[in-house]
Amino acid sequence: MCVSNPARFILASASPRRKDILERMGARFEIIPAEVDENESGDSDPQAMVRENAVLKAGWVAKRYPDRFVLGSDTTVHLDGRVLNKPVDMDDARSMLQKLSQRTHIVHTGVSLYCQSRQIEETISVRSEVTFKGLSDETIERYFEIVNPLDKAGSYGIQEGTDLIIDSFKGSHSNIMGLPFDETKAMLECYSLI
Repeated sequence: MCVSNPARFILASASPRRKDILERMGARFEIIPAEVDENESGDSDPQAMVRENAVLKAGWVAKRYPDRFVLGSDTTVHLDGRVLNKPVDMDDARSMLQKLSQRTHIVHTGVSLYCQSRQIEETISVRSEVTFKGLSDETIERYFEIVNPLDKAGSYGIQEGTDLIIDSFKGSHSNIMGLPFDETKAMLECYSLI
């Protein structure tokens, strides 16, 4: 007789990158994206902003499933005192990559684990540094042929077309993708969720 392995928690995100990272951990989860208006103010404190948005997403789903653990996450790019969230269109995406060209920026990710009935709310933030190569207009267009920038903070993803745009990075590679592997795994293991 087959025994099903039910999901142990809910991921409050439709991000394919977060799903992939959790699957690499061996986690069992279901996906219920939070329907919230995130704080995306350009002059926000980026660390506080991603933590607040992660809590907002996890909390929205947890209210609907109060006995389940819910994982929420948010990522942004920070350069020159401004946050670069998802671009509004391709012109905005080009402008972001031009700003990042030959510069080092910070990627901040907030992660929140929430269980309403057990009054558990644990939130962390992780930062990584990314240095871009010098990008010509032609390189940016080639990059956009490989990567859809419209669903990515800062208009790029470190996992695709890396050799075109990335010179180096420091810190968690998976954090730059949208979910810090080691820190998230430790959080989930603490509550026996993986």
